[in-house]
Amino acid sequence: MALYESDHTKFMREMMARHPEWLADQRQGRAIWWDRKVDLDEEKARRESTEAPRSYPYDVNFEPQ
Repeated sequence: MALYESDHTKFMREMMARHPEWLADQRQGRAIWWDRKVDLDEEKARRESTEAPRSYPYDVNFEPQ
């Protein structure tokens, strides 16, 4: 019994076989967004420094008391 492979997976395999240089671009893009260390103290400070959400953000004339 053959395993199912989606059309998208087949397409990506074919494109990667045709364009092996894309692999370096893919790794570079992944390193920007995913493969990085997270500074937990910096994340905590960022979360605590955000402004509290307004109670009704769609009314431009609403001013909280």
